[in-house]
Amino acid sequence: MTSPTAHGVPIRVLIADDQEMVRTGFRFFLNAQPDITVVAEAADGEEAVALARRERPDVCLLDIRMPKLDGLEATRLLAGPDVADPMRVVVVTTFDLDEYVYGALRGGACGFLLKDSGPTLLAEAVRAAAAGDSLVSPSVTVRLLKHITAPQAASAAPAQPATPHTDPLTDRELDVVRLVALGRTNAEIAAELYVSLSTVKTHLSSVQLKLAARNRVGIAAWAWQNGYAQPGA
Repeated sequence: MTSPTAHGVPIRVLIADDQEMVRTGFRFFLNAQPDITVVAEAADGEEAVALARRERPDVCLLDIRMPKLDGLEATRLLAGPDVADPMRVVVVTTFDLDEYVYGALRGGACGFLLKDSGPTLLAEAVRAAAAGDSLVSPSVTVRLLKHITAPQAASAAPAQPATPHTDPLTDRELDVVRLVALGRTNAEIAAELYVSLSTVKTHLSSVQLKLAARNRVGIAAWAWQNGYAQPGA
């Protein structure tokens, strides 16, 4: 899907949090961005799902602990694997717990931020989600992937990937996969590999297809599971 800002259209955002002060702070900052506008707010999970389905925002920012329906279940209803037209969800929470992060990403979220990550990273996460990319708070990215793939990684030897498709990853695609697993952005990958940003995106699209991964988080998890997440691997 084309980014909403590709033709100068602001990114439309829904904010769901049971604390009015949090919603006000997020709205104030995001509306101050020239390319982002807040179009809806919800104080509980049920309202968030209803508003999201009605307004179809480009990005939904969901808290985890909300009344009536928690953020993980709301994420699954809006972006889960069984959703025909999944939306782009970024979970923003105070709770730095691995089970929350893993649950959000498995539920279809394309981003996970801690509320103390700061407003700049919040805006970056919204832009990344709108562009079909993913952003996870740097403080949890590598720890999360190590944690959820530890049993598989312990017994996995770095070998050519066994994927659902017959096409193997090229050496350059494996370079991109390794850097994704280390938390690099597309721009950082392009700089490190001395290629253009469009080339990186082309490689990522190819890798995503070959691995049947929903997003770059799935690519990173595969890299950790198969021993490609170490520098120089």
